[in-house]
Amino acid sequence: MKSQRFLGWLLSMPALTYMVILFFLPAGFLLVYSFWTSTGFRIVPSFSMVNYVSSISSKLFIDVTLNAIFIGLVTAIVSVALSVPVAYYLTYVARSKAVYYAILLTWFSSYLVRIYAWRTLLGTNGLINTLLVQIGIIDTPISVLLFSRLAVGIALVHIYLPFCVLLVVSSFSEIKKELLEAARDLGTGASGAFWKVIAPNAANGLLGAFTLTFLLASGDYVTPQMLGGTTGQTTGLLIADYFRRSGNWPLGAAQAFIMFAISVAVYVILLFVGRLTGLVPKTVTSVRG
Repeated sequence: MKSQRFLGWLLSMPALTYMVILFFLPAGFLLVYSFWTSTGFRIVPSFSMVNYVSSISSKLFIDVTLNAIFIGLVTAIVSVALSVPVAYYLTYVARSKAVYYAILLTWFSSYLVRIYAWRTLLGTNGLINTLLVQIGIIDTPISVLLFSRLAVGIALVHIYLPFCVLLVVSSFSEIKKELLEAARDLGTGASGAFWKVIAPNAANGLLGAFTLTFLLASGDYVTPQMLGGTTGQTTGLLIADYFRRSGNWPLGAAQAFIMFAISVAVYVILLFVGRLTGLVPKTVTSVRG
């Protein structure tokens, strides 16, 4: 037993070392920075809560943070909702390699190429507006399609949907198909089998897919910068500006950890609501085949 435990630690050491050096240590330094102050592009190493107080009391930060939370939640909800039927089809109906390849094919284009593609589609002279004008649905191009929260949400769903699909497929693959057939034999319909069999046993995977998508979407700053305009800004863009332009690293670090606390709070709330409604059982039973 001791030898197996030692072997397990030995095998995990490269990954743990990587995480400690490239994640935990930088995050620790960033946490220390968040309690320092900045004056004239010079960081003063003195303990202070002023960065957290000024962030929480800043209307700009509150508005941008609420906008980021809204965009993150909408992106996560839409992505998970679209991923569930695809994952169900790939797991229980047909294990189509073509669908897998179609999902993976979206990663062959770079992040910026996909953003510029959406700018081309959603612009006033883009494909969508041109098509709507040509068929007579609208007389003038719709400007709200681009540089808005709508444009940011559409692009983020397109970018993070493949991640979400693969996570949901992975969680569904742990549930035996015979359990669904048994549930139907007992008189449960397709929707009942999903909510009584799949949802409870895949709860951790669904919650993980939702949380990961929310974190990536709410913290994104490239897509809001390219497509957001004045209404689609997120906290990630605000934090990036503090680090790149104003040189106020302590304030940017403090806002980054505030967003981290908000993300943890969102996860805890989702977990509490899921357990309260019974969708997330307190102990998830493994049903591997």
